[in-house]
Amino acid sequence: MSEKYKIYVDDNYHYMDKSERYSVGSYDSLEEAVNKCKEITIKSLKDFYEKGITPETLSAQWAMFGEDPYVFGGDGAVPFSARKFISTELCIEIIDSIESVIAKPEA
Repeated sequence: MSEKYKIYVDDNYHYMDKSERYSVGSYDSLEEAVNKCKEITIKSLKDFYEKGITPETLSAQWAMFGEDPYVFGGDGAVPFSARKFISTELCIEIIDSIESVIAKPEA
């Protein structure tokens, strides 16, 4: 019988306030759970996009107000850290992907 990996999401604005935490669900594999955490983190970063934002500001906005998912289960180790996952390069990719969609002329 495989152990389920549960994902919880904390709100950085309400750091350490368990009443602001919510559950996303359970996943059969660690890989699925980590991928879901990455998806949540990227969506949260995208929510802070503003025209002209720098990668550093995007990252800082997330650190202050974003959603911080994590996996519970397994051997007790933390298999995913949004703070470690977010990098300048990731923020640049997100900014570029949003701006490329905005810049496309309507057909």
